[in-house]
Amino acid sequence: MSTSRRDSTTHLIGLLLGTENDWPRAFETLVRRVGAIPHAGREHHIDTERITIEPFDLRSPVRYDVVIDRLAWWYFHPREWLKKAALVNDTYLLNNPFTFQAMEKHSAYCAMIRLGFDIPDTVLVPFKNPVDHEKWAYTAETYNLPFDLDEVAARVGFPMYMKPFDGGAWRGVSRIDGPAELHRAYDESGQMLMHLQGAVSEFDSFARSLTIGPETKIMRFRPELPMHDRYEVAHHFLPPEAGMEILTLSRTINAFFRWEFNSCEALVTGTRVQPIDYANACPDVSITSLHYYFPWAITQLVSWSVFCAVSGRRQRVDTTTRDWFDVADDPDLSWAEKLGRYAAMSDEYFQTAEYQEFCATSLASLTEIVRDWIASSDFDALLVETVRATYPPAEHERFLAHFRGLLGMWVDDQH
Repeated sequence: MSTSRRDSTTHLIGLLLGTENDWPRAFETLVRRVGAIPHAGREHHIDTERITIEPFDLRSPVRYDVVIDRLAWWYFHPREWLKKAALVNDTYLLNNPFTFQAMEKHSAYCAMIRLGFDIPDTVLVPFKNPVDHEKWAYTAETYNLPFDLDEVAARVGFPMYMKPFDGGAWRGVSRIDGPAELHRAYDESGQMLMHLQGAVSEFDSFARSLTIGPETKIMRFRPELPMHDRYEVAHHFLPPEAGMEILTLSRTINAFFRWEFNSCEALVTGTRVQPIDYANACPDVSITSLHYYFPWAITQLVSWSVFCAVSGRRQRVDTTTRDWFDVADDPDLSWAEKLGRYAAMSDEYFQTAEYQEFCATSLASLTEIVRDWIASSDFDALLVETVRATYPPAEHERFLAHFRGLLGMWVDDQH
């Protein structure tokens, strides 16, 4: 089923979507504007389609060459369809469903600790309230050891954060400055399984890196502000050593778990990098969040998806953890040398050299296409529609001026 599809010069990219409409519209528009794509002596044509949810036969063929998933982390039915598409039909998925399906921040913390990254002290504590399962009640009563929450917290140290082990749009996250807040947050956690993680109280920058394929954009992030102001337009705000470590971390975590559309968060103090969150199955790429950085994100999403479709990149659901651990465990390698090895292994997984050559030749016109479109009335109409759907009427003009200014600055910077 997959061979005939991948031998064709017509490719279909499927979009598995939740509530968003801005970036999908942008993606569809730019794919149309790119037109025919020359590669290996032939012209390739790309179509897009929004995927619907319905009963599926496990042996049914899949028409998509590539699927961009923005829904399955939250919704089981399409998640299982993705797993079937990968295993039965060899469909290319930007994120491996077998590592992202059960992906918790917990697994990512463990993997990066093993590879040597500077993760703050983190402890997993049992459920406050037992899960609703008849076998669990007996198990908890028989085998769950009593523990002193205050003693555990003392080992981590105040201040700290309590947050769900599996994450999910900042739900259940609490900053804990003392015992009273600790017990209140734990009591309110209910059946969520929680981490206690030491806070980094004094830091210079909160950096959020968005990685799509082998390309990464590091942005200064201000989580305490409203969403439209969280990404500050700031260039060269990190020391070069810290920037390179975040680039390597972002690509390492993705290559390690076979993810290609993910964001990471790290706190930077001087040149010290402390990653605090780097497993985001549905990274925010909306216009009203990324604003100035939206054109970069949509360019990379189009480029990487088209590259995977046209080049016939093969899905990898298996991981090669031992190769990474061999580097981590080598006593003769310095931390800088390990980072270099991780970077090289990431480049190999992402076919970085081939991808960059593809972008420079087969997609050479995309940068100009994106720039001209962002400056056009067509894009402005999409911006107006998005603002009206996102904010109350009394704030439309203010936010339109805000985003037009930021996106206009991006257009000017391209010249």
